[in-house]
Amino acid sequence: MNTAAILHRPESEYAYLYKKDTMHIRIRTACNDVKQIELLHGDPYQLDQLVMTPMNKGLTTSTHDYWEIEIGATHRRLSYAFKITGLDDSTLLFGEFGFSDFNEETIKAANNYFRLPYFHEADRFKAPEWVKETVWYQIFPERFANGDTTNDPEGTLPWGSKEHPDREDFFGGDLQGVIDHLDHLVELGINGIYFCPIFKAHSNHKYDTIDYLEIDPDFGDKALFKQLVDECHARGIKVMLDAVFNHMGDISPQWQDVIENGENSPYAEWFHIHEFPVSYTETEDFEFSNDINYDTFAFTPHMPKLNTAHPDVQKHLLNIATYWIKEFDIDAWRLDVANEVDHRFWKKFYDACTEVKPDLYILGEIWHSSQRWLEGDEFHAVMNYPFTDAITAYFLHKTVSLPRMMENINAQLMLYREQTNQVMFNVLDSHDTPRLLTLANNNKALMKQVLAFTYLQKGVPCLYYGDEFSMTGGPDPDCRKCMVWKEEQQDRDMFEFIKALIDTRKAYQPLLSEGKLIWTQADEITGLVEYVYQTKSGELRATFNSGNEAITLNEPTGVLTQLTRSTETQTIIEPYGFNISVINTRKDN
Repeated sequence: MNTAAILHRPESEYAYLYKKDTMHIRIRTACNDVKQIELLHGDPYQLDQLVMTPMNKGLTTSTHDYWEIEIGATHRRLSYAFKITGLDDSTLLFGEFGFSDFNEETIKAANNYFRLPYFHEADRFKAPEWVKETVWYQIFPERFANGDTTNDPEGTLPWGSKEHPDREDFFGGDLQGVIDHLDHLVELGINGIYFCPIFKAHSNHKYDTIDYLEIDPDFGDKALFKQLVDECHARGIKVMLDAVFNHMGDISPQWQDVIENGENSPYAEWFHIHEFPVSYTETEDFEFSNDINYDTFAFTPHMPKLNTAHPDVQKHLLNIATYWIKEFDIDAWRLDVANEVDHRFWKKFYDACTEVKPDLYILGEIWHSSQRWLEGDEFHAVMNYPFTDAITAYFLHKTVSLPRMMENINAQLMLYREQTNQVMFNVLDSHDTPRLLTLANNNKALMKQVLAFTYLQKGVPCLYYGDEFSMTGGPDPDCRKCMVWKEEQQDRDMFEFIKALIDTRKAYQPLLSEGKLIWTQADEITGLVEYVYQTKSGELRATFNSGNEAITLNEPTGVLTQLTRSTETQTIIEPYGFNISVINTRKDN
């Protein structure tokens, strides 16, 4: 038995309170190295009444197996250890102080047990329930729709007049344009909008904030934004704003005061300044300089980094965070460059926001493993790029094998608590990446296949504006083209497909959120991959053909299909096709 591969940590994603009276316990072992694991568990004050319960072998990778169990928390406290049986039937007790022989003496030793002294509901990771039911739609406001030409900035170009927009172009998109097209989102099935920044800023992307307490005049004003939120809520659509608390724009009054007054500025300690006066070397690339005497976002001299450990900065930012909740009833914050801000600030941010609105959704932009931010006192979720990267690496880029995609997905799911996985933010493209159809080399059948595979996973999906009409675009700024509103330019077939996909996602969301993931078939040669999300009430089965030849299944055609045909006894799935079926459950379950 490879004991070096065995891992368990109390009060982490390996042992946590899932619901008020339900514990989830996990343990990791080497792959195919253990025959059985049983959990010895009971009240810390009644170790003579321990119960032994078999654990279930769940998800696996090429190196590890993960075992899981769900148990009740009767007295809101727990002592537990693991009985591990090897392939040769040898047994070990694994507990607080490591490994020991499994015998009557070691079982009775209280110090051999992991202990969770008391389950505090206040410490349990809790995500807003509404998030699990949400399908998000990302809007880059400057490029979605121009509803009011009177607020167009100087030099605004005619809508859609450039096939490939430049970084500094303006086309006049605004909040009125969003209001004008809310019914489009309702028809599509969207019930959450994620806005890129709308605060006063110099650029078209607005990530270089000048004033966090004002709507950018190019987009409208506060009265219009209040109308937008009310119109969204009337249609059952949640609203998420994007905030950049890592840095400010260099035109902000605080930074301009630093430039003018140097170390005598009242804002001198608001930033990470190494010497005065602040300076940088101009380069041909507007967004890059390697000779800056203050900290910035990346090497962008026009985005000086905020010192979020400073009390005045904290007060300023927390006022901003609560202001938009109190005054406009927003439902969520998306936090840009969240991994570069200190944890102590984010804990204060979480407390301040949830005190005002307990079911506010807090989403961090983090592109890597994020356990530290997802303990339940900072963020509810992060933008789940590693998860979706596993999918795109296999289906789109062909840089990983089918088994590697599966194990990468499994590994990501085992990084977090189950309630965290249920609200993770799954994106396939965004304002920061090439568009999905471009990544698929304009293969619309492949794009649909990837969308279906992703939307029928744990977490919540987000559609980038225009993908429903098959818009294309390379890396920023090409992925930020003007939305196509001329009907002759719209791909209605793609629209109807995504509408049906969203409807399927929403109809069977409890199976996806609460279900157990089981990989049922995977064939590297044929490209067949199938998974099931299973609950006590039923299962959702998704079968995909990622190969080059048709695949025949002995099961009926499902509730959502592509490139699939049926005989009396079989279902045939063509390349790029898929078949989604739901078994033993009601649509409204």
